[in-house]
Amino acid sequence: MADRSFLQWPFFEDRHRELAKTLDAWCADHLSVDHADIDAACRKLVSDLGAAGWLQPTAGEVLDVRTLCLIRETLARHDGLADFSFAMQGLGTGAISLFGTPAQQDEWLPLTRAGKAISAFALTEPQSGSDVANSTMTATLDGDDYVLNGEKTWISNGGIADVYTLFARTGEGPGAKGLSAFVVPASLPGFEVVERLQVIAPHPLATLRFNDVRVPKSALLGAPGQGFKVAMATLDVFRTTVAAAALGFARRALDEALARVNERQVQGAPLFELQMVQGHIADMAMDVDAAALLVYRAAWTKDSGAARVSREAAMAKLYSTDQAQQVIDKAVQLHGGDGVKHGQKVEELYRDIRALRIYEGASDVQRVVIARQTMGAFLGGN
Repeated sequence: MADRSFLQWPFFEDRHRELAKTLDAWCADHLSVDHADIDAACRKLVSDLGAAGWLQPTAGEVLDVRTLCLIRETLARHDGLADFSFAMQGLGTGAISLFGTPAQQDEWLPLTRAGKAISAFALTEPQSGSDVANSTMTATLDGDDYVLNGEKTWISNGGIADVYTLFARTGEGPGAKGLSAFVVPASLPGFEVVERLQVIAPHPLATLRFNDVRVPKSALLGAPGQGFKVAMATLDVFRTTVAAAALGFARRALDEALARVNERQVQGAPLFELQMVQGHIADMAMDVDAAALLVYRAAWTKDSGAARVSREAAMAKLYSTDQAQQVIDKAVQLHGGDGVKHGQKVEELYRDIRALRIYEGASDVQRVVIARQTMGAFLGGN
């Protein structure tokens, strides 16, 4: 049984506690989706989550980050692909919630919240990665349309999404000042899935190409040249939820380890009786609680009205993803040979966690963010 005591922390309200309890029960009854066909599995998960109402918090006038984090943590603890499916519905339409016109919101948000349309966030390019300001994809104004040309890669839900939040260079200024955001349906002529990308923890990922794809001016999200602002504001909300997913993986790893060391006999006694094993369990429990404190501090701070939580979100993501990797590694070690056997939960978690230290800002990028924010606060206080 996963630890629930953290739900009594003052970060949460009764509605959060009830949500966590209800979702946990739903997951136990419904998350038995076959992962053999990843595309089909994601479509089914989005449909099931939408039908049950769990996608409602992914879009709206106010995005409650504590709710998003609790949902991601709970889903990740049960099934990594379910967490992925939920997360991308939020990230893919988060910019529409925050910056979309009423027409854009009315067209897409009811569909994505109901699980009837799949969304994606198309930011990364082959040469840019975390350096968003170095994006080269163009959106050229031609009459009443923008014409999109270029490539995006490592796009989650690439190839199965119905709508993409896309970032392209419109040229209002150099670097980040010249980017704009668009709502782009996947059905438009000139849109092409170039390659489906295979990774250690299977997800639908793709490289996309846009060849003279025409979108109307009404597809613009926010004002021209505000793309970087749109991207960062969206990531400011959802980066903390990445940390929550890592926390869910770590909690599950700790639970699996506790069951193992309680049941496994060594010289007539449970493996847990070995002091070295107790040391590992203590470190794992401490890392889980420390991660949870950082995650829900960041979420609570954002929900309390902070305009930006870049520092708090970066700390939560950096610590939670890095330490979840260590917690899961210890769980694998405590399982011995079984820990690396395909089909074991800890082996699955070992593959699931690695990507979280890279996407939505790699760990070293988070260190840069934290250092700059900390120095800025120091200089601002002098």
